[in-house]
Amino acid sequence: MPGKPAEIQLASTHMYEYIQGRLVEKNPAYAVVDVHGIGYLLNISLHTYSQLIQDEQCTLYTHLVVREDDMLLYGFADTGERELFRQLISVSGVGVNTARIILSSLSPHEVERAIAEGNAPLLQRIKGIGAKTAQRIIIDLKDKVSKELIPFEKSGNLHNTKKEEALSGLIILGFPKMLADKALIKIIESEGTGLTVEQLIKHALKVL
Repeated sequence: MPGKPAEIQLASTHMYEYIQGRLVEKNPAYAVVDVHGIGYLLNISLHTYSQLIQDEQCTLYTHLVVREDDMLLYGFADTGERELFRQLISVSGVGVNTARIILSSLSPHEVERAIAEGNAPLLQRIKGIGAKTAQRIIIDLKDKVSKELIPFEKSGNLHNTKKEEALSGLIILGFPKMLADKALIKIIESEGTGLTVEQLIKHALKVL
């Protein structure tokens, strides 16, 4: 598109595998990681944001975008999310910002399931994704995403672990522990124990 800086896909986009250091700043859009006195700013998704704890050591797997007038680093909590991000931006019409919005609106698991099941309406609910783009994502990536998606575990121990992780994330976001805990209990009672940590947090954010 005219006026949009070209994204140059060179071998250099894979020159950084990961960045490991102390998380000194984070918000839903980016994180700053201190590595031996150098602060790296990485663009992140809500999925990754929910898994980061400030002032603790973290590892973010990276993707470098080289443009004519800029270089941008994207960071991901795990290699699976990064691979899905790379698959999404390989689709015509899906840029890095759109891919990040997708991974902030849905968890990687939900995105993969939507693609594998051809659930275009779910993808269309995401800002900036129209009918044509949703169909293009499904057509281009259906054979690439895993079709043997791991079913959600429903054991009591895992349920408790996910609830505690979600509670910790909400407390980090600034919500009182008692209110956050009550919200999570109501969500689990109404939705069941099959929700991921990210889904629990997203549901809670809507009611807190």
